Amino acid sequence: MKILVTGAAGFIGFHVSQALLLKGYDVVGLDNINDYYDVRLKYSRLEQLGIKKQFLKKSNIISEHKKFKFIRADLEDIKVLSNLFKNEKFDVVCNLAAQAGVRYSITNPKAYVDSNLTGFINILECCRNNNIKRLVYASSSSVYGNTDKIPFSETANVDYPLSLYAATKKANELMAYSYSNLFGFETIGLRFFTVYGPWGRPDMALFLFTEAILNNKPIKVFNNGNHSRDFTYIDDIVNGVVKTITKESKNKNLYKIYNIGNGNPVNLMLFIEAIENKLKIKSEKIFLPMQPGDVKETFSDTKKIFNDYGYSPKISVSIGVENFIDWYKKYYKKL
Repeated sequence: MKILVTGAAGFIGFHVSQALLLKGYDVVGLDNINDYYDVRLKYSRLEQLGIKKQFLKKSNIISEHKKFKFIRADLEDIKVLSNLFKNEKFDVVCNLAAQAGVRYSITNPKAYVDSNLTGFINILECCRNNNIKRLVYASSSSVYGNTDKIPFSETANVDYPLSLYAATKKANELMAYSYSNLFGFETIGLRFFTVYGPWGRPDMALFLFTEAILNNKPIKVFNNGNHSRDFTYIDDIVNGVVKTITKESKNKNLYKIYNIGNGNPVNLMLFIEAIENKLKIKSEKIFLPMQPGDVKETFSDTKKIFNDYGYSPKISVSIGVENFIDWYKKYYKKL
């Protein structure tokens, strides 16, 4: 099986690519390596996959894994994307490339239109025109907005996104539905819930808190610490993604949407306490109001993906936080 993973230099895309390679699949990674956050982290992830920074200007690169090829490109570039699909003849496509971040979408909306809408329609068109049988793609728990129906179920109304980022993810689901319906290929949307762990994004809470505490700086605690999040460890996320890529579902509908979370929300103050316990440092906190586009609580109902794929998260927040901090200290000691 040959699999395209877009966003392969990103947090989830890197881990998914690595997991697929370890299982023996042929993987082609694509990423534009934009500067939304420190590109050194993206280059370092690619090095873990066998791609050296100095080779990234080449259009096609075989990595040290021998089963991994990397292409640096934008999803908006339909010519490059079309040629890639034509030449590589993928069996499955996993689209994890997207402009991420709720708050960034408020001040930089065009980046989300380009990547999350134009880029996604290009992926759909390439799947349609190249006989791709299965497209797995990243949606987000943000589509639920501030729903009061807890836990969040895939059957809930998601017509009220609180940010443009959330709106683009809802749009992706609708676009996928139309393509499954019109052109008869399987689309699987995964609503991720607050993913964290080693190699995580620098704009996420765990990274920001750890960095600030280790540098003796105060941390910003929004909504006065009254948030709760369904923090989901990266290994659990990857386990679910790989299952949807490589396994047949019990659900024979062509269009599928799944929550993929931990199913056990944690109060933000308890999450911070887990970080403090691992670092053995008490943080100074600046309590701030709710930010625009943010939600009070996330809580995934994962019965559907459990029933169809046997997905079951394993990693507790305490273990996950410890693993991240161990990685953070090791990684930044080398820089």
